[in-house]
Amino acid sequence: MQLKTIEHPLVAHKLTVLRDKNTTSAVFRELVDELVTLLAYEATRHVRVAPKAINTPVAPTVGTALTRPRPIVIPILRAGLGMLSGMTKLLPTAEVGFLGMRRDEETLAIETYANRLPQDLTDRQVFLVDPMLATGNTLVAAINYALERGAQDVTCICILAAPEGIKTVEAAVDNRADVSIVVAAVDERLNDKAYIVPGLGDAGDRLYGIVTD
Repeated sequence: MQLKTIEHPLVAHKLTVLRDKNTTSAVFRELVDELVTLLAYEATRHVRVAPKAINTPVAPTVGTALTRPRPIVIPILRAGLGMLSGMTKLLPTAEVGFLGMRRDEETLAIETYANRLPQDLTDRQVFLVDPMLATGNTLVAAINYALERGAQDVTCICILAAPEGIKTVEAAVDNRADVSIVVAAVDERLNDKAYIVPGLGDAGDRLYGIVTD
């Protein structure tokens, strides 16, 4: 497994505003979109391409085009949905799948409540997006979904990660596939409620508001 932390002044600036508890949901959503586009630029560095012959208004030339099968972007609901627009800005021709997962706040077990993925992901480059890599259990479950369907090239894009979560993913993935994680920052630790410290709070709540029963 490879871990890439993006060190860039714009990433650091936008992340600082995201962390601020006084940042409104509207600004938070806008900044997530902008930040994900910056992360996606690095995350797609090895997207598969091939030469393509075209005609410009002046002369023929050979350019570059994405190859098939097309890459697939998979946001992990609900918070990952806030990252989808930033990804599709850079990969507008990518297909989109969805995984709905939630963590039991007492047991920390992962429950899957929605799955809209192709049955066959063989030879597909998979981009999983989820704002927070905390315990790592959700991301491991999502990676396993992709690998069970034949994927061998999985890139996970997260805004923040905790060291504990990174270790969990690394141990679970082992050498089964080419898995990488791209993050804006690796924070200090998890607290006793499995929240990232200093973190930015609950990304889903800050994107969309608090869900009540």
